[in-house]
Amino acid sequence: MIYLTLDIGGSAIKYGLIDDSMTFLEKGSIPAPTENKEQFLDSIYSFYEKYKGSISGIGISMPGVINPEIGFAKTGGAFSFIKDMNLVEILQERIPLPITIGNDAKCAAYAELGFGCLKGISDAVMIVLGTGIGGCLIIDGKVHIGKSYASGEFSCVSTAKYCTQSEEDEWCHENGSSGLLKSVQKSLNTTQQYTGKEIFEMANRDNPQVLKGIDDFCNKLVRQIFNLQAIFDPEMIAIGGGISKQPILRKYINKYIEKMNSYYQNHDYPLNRPKVVICQHGNDANLIGALFQLKNMMKLYYKDDTVLERK
Repeated sequence: MIYLTLDIGGSAIKYGLIDDSMTFLEKGSIPAPTENKEQFLDSIYSFYEKYKGSISGIGISMPGVINPEIGFAKTGGAFSFIKDMNLVEILQERIPLPITIGNDAKCAAYAELGFGCLKGISDAVMIVLGTGIGGCLIIDGKVHIGKSYASGEFSCVSTAKYCTQSEEDEWCHENGSSGLLKSVQKSLNTTQQYTGKEIFEMANRDNPQVLKGIDDFCNKLVRQIFNLQAIFDPEMIAIGGGISKQPILRKYINKYIEKMNSYYQNHDYPLNRPKVVICQHGNDANLIGALFQLKNMMKLYYKDDTVLERK
C-alpha cells in the first residue's frame, strides 16, 4: 500500500508518498497555509484530490498540543487559528480514508525510535530545532504524551531570570529559527533578514561575525540541554530539525557541552555528561513518524475498511 504523509510546519508543508517498505516514492513541499483555518484545510484537501486514486491513508505531523488517538488539536502551534478542533473529524467529512494527526516532535521521535538513532534506547529526550522548539520525552522506550497531551512543549520553557509575561522570554525565541537570525543579526550589527541556508553559507565561508552569532546560539542551546539532563537524566538527547545536520552547529554544541561538563565535574555535581546525537532521518523524520503513527492507528481502529470507534 501507499500512504500520503504531511509534515505541516510554520514555513512549509513537506509531503511524501511512502510505501510499506518505508521507501519514498515522491517528496516535495509547498508554502505553509498561515492565513486562516479554511486555507489550512484546503491545502490538505488539495493533496487528497491529487493522490486519492493511489493512497490508503493520510498521516499528518504538525505543531501543537494534540491528542493523537482522536486527532483533536487543543492548539496548533504557529497556526493560532487551530484551537480546540477535532481535525480528523473535520477532514473525514471530505476524505473517506484513515487519517491520523500527531505532534511534530513526537512524530520525529517515533521515526528515530523505530528506525533511527534512538532504536533500543529506553529513556531519551528529543529536541527539534525549527520555527519553534519541538520536544519529546521517551520513557521506557515509549513516546510520553502527557496527561493533557502537552509533554515536551519546550517552546514554552522560560529563559528569563524572573517570571515575565513576554514571549521574548520563551525558549522558542532563543533557539528557534528567529533566535538564530537574531543572534546572527546582533553579531553582524544589522537588521537584514537571512534564511537559515544563507546563514550557514556565510558560516561555511568562515564569516567571523556569523560564526560568532552561531556560537552564541549554541551556547544558549547547550544551557537548556544541561537543564534537561539534570531534570530527566536520559541515556541520550537527540537533536533534529533542518539545521541539525550542519557540521558547524554540531561543532559548537560539542564545544559548550565539554565546557559545561568540565564545570560540573570540577564542582563534583552528580550530573552525567549529556550524550547528544543528531537525528538520523533529518528533514524526513516527521514524515516517517507520521506514517508510523498512521499504520499503528490503522491496526487499532480500521478493519476490512470498517472504521471502529475511536475513543
